Amino acid sequence: MPHDDFQTEPVRGLPEKPPAGEEILWQGAPHWFALAKDALSFWWVVGYFLFLFAWRTTSGAAVTSWAESAIAASFFLVLGAIVAVLLLGVAYVQAKATVYTITNRRVAMRIGAALTMTLNLPYRQVANANLGLRKDGTGTIALELMPSNVRLSYLNTWPHVRPWVMKNTQPALRCIPDAQNVAAILSEAAETVVSQPVVKRDPAPSGAVAAE
Repeated sequence: MPHDDFQTEPVRGLPEKPPAGEEILWQGAPHWFALAKDALSFWWVVGYFLFLFAWRTTSGAAVTSWAESAIAASFFLVLGAIVAVLLLGVAYVQAKATVYTITNRRVAMRIGAALTMTLNLPYRQVANANLGLRKDGTGTIALELMPSNVRLSYLNTWPHVRPWVMKNTQPALRCIPDAQNVAAILSEAAETVVSQPVVKRDPAPSGAVAAE
C-alpha cells in the first residue's frame, strides 16, 4: 500500500499549524534537475567520464585500431551513465522531500530525504539574504544568520546550504524556480517584521516598558 511519510503534517512543510496571525506567503521546492547541476555537479561528472573515455580511446589507438580502442574504453561510458543516473535519482529524491516555506514571520525549511528535519528561521535571526540567479530563472537564496550560540551543521543540512561556506553555515533555498520573485516576497516580509519594534518588560523594579 502507498504510504506518505508526511501525512501527519498539519500543514504541508510545517511540523505544526502556524500560530494566529502568521500567513504562508509562498511554498516551493528545488527544481530537481537544477539541483543535480548546481549541488551535485552533474555536468562536471559527465564531462569527467567523457574525458576518461576519450583519453583511453586515444592512448589505446596507438597500439590497436580506433574501433577496438573505443570498445575497450566504453567501460567508462557505462560507468559514467550509472553514476549520472544515481546523481539524478539523488537530486529527484531530495527535491521531492523538500518544502521551503516563506511566511510573514519566518522561513521554514523541511529538508532531508533519509533523515527529515525542519529549520525555523525567524526574520529577526536573519542578518542578510543573498540571491544567486541563473539565466534560466532558477536561483538560490542563502540566508546569513545573526551570530548566536547555535550553529547549523553543514553536512546535516547539505545540499540546502550556501556552497563552501562551512564556518558559519548559511541555510539556503536551493535551485528554486522564479527565484527573483521569491526573493522579493522574502525581502518584503522580512523588512516588515524587522521594522516593527519588539516590546519587552523592563526587569527594573519600576516595571517600565522598553522598546527595541
